[in-house]
Amino acid sequence: MRRLVPEMGQDQTKQQIEKGLRLYQSNQTDKALHVWTKVLEKTSDPGGKFRVLGCLITAHSEMGKYKDMLKYALDQIDTAREMEDPDYLTEGYLNLARSNEKLCDFQKTVSYCKTCLNMQGTTVSLQLNGQVCLSMGNAFLGLSVFQKALESYEKALRYAHNNDDKMLECRVCCSLGNIYVQLKDYEKALFFPCKAAELVNDYGKGWSLKYRAMSQYHMSVAYRKLERLPDAMECCEESMKIALQHGDRPLQALCLLNFADIHRCRRDVDLCTLKVHCLSEGIYRSREQQEELREQVVKFLQCVEELELYCGMCGESIGDRDQKLQALPCSHIFHLKCLQTNGTKGCPKCFKSSMKPGFV
Repeated sequence: MRRLVPEMGQDQTKQQIEKGLRLYQSNQTDKALHVWTKVLEKTSDPGGKFRVLGCLITAHSEMGKYKDMLKYALDQIDTAREMEDPDYLTEGYLNLARSNEKLCDFQKTVSYCKTCLNMQGTTVSLQLNGQVCLSMGNAFLGLSVFQKALESYEKALRYAHNNDDKMLECRVCCSLGNIYVQLKDYEKALFFPCKAAELVNDYGKGWSLKYRAMSQYHMSVAYRKLERLPDAMECCEESMKIALQHGDRPLQALCLLNFADIHRCRRDVDLCTLKVHCLSEGIYRSREQQEELREQVVKFLQCVEELELYCGMCGESIGDRDQKLQALPCSHIFHLKCLQTNGTKGCPKCFKSSMKPGFV
């Protein structure tokens, strides 16, 4: 006998979706996903089903689980077809485009974006045009078709300004920063993510922290290209901190690569390797991937032994894994407990070296 699952009505579906959003915004991602998955199983409201699939698509995109993102996008387009609503269809095709963009299938991304743009006629569809142009620009950039990418970004920016959509403007500015890095116009590569950071500060109080993380990462890359390495390190550390809080593994990987490039520019390759192992260990520990965790711990210890590193405050070896370490932006490493005990701001080593002797 088939077990009957009680269905949710429209009002209950809406309440549960909102509950999931509150959990997600308070960084309780697993609980939010559990709530939304239950809604998906029980709801009898097609509009609610479409909306909860949109929540799951966004969450899996931000976690870097792009195959799951695509699976939910395909379910969403099927739901939109059943409803025969052009607004839902446009949004569904946009999410299909985004999913394929994340999976680097850029030809499909362009195709789905063109489908969206051909489905005009309603207010909601017109409001989505800017996001469609942004996704198309990212796909053209992935294909190294720079002129079409720039044209798409410029269209997206116009839509953002016309609709007073600050969130979209922020995303477009980050993408423009990315393309100008590749075109080696580093002043523009810095200008646009700085503009994105201003938008986050001015309008982003209720936005996801991912927008701050994105702008900080792109600023860091531009600062590195301009050889402003302390600024690059500061922005990259801020981006990594947010990425770690939200479990954003793709951004964590980008930050790790950027850390490596910053230290390479400083000709500080050994410390770069140490920091990469340390950060990788933290990621694998949070994911409970024991084999990879053990590998990173071994490599970290080997690196410490080769470098003969010691804490600049207590003078003891920092190779003991029972002691938590803190790498400062200047690349000096200390025991975390020593820094907390000392209570000073900034790096004690740098402070001492900057002190000039007085008259004897």
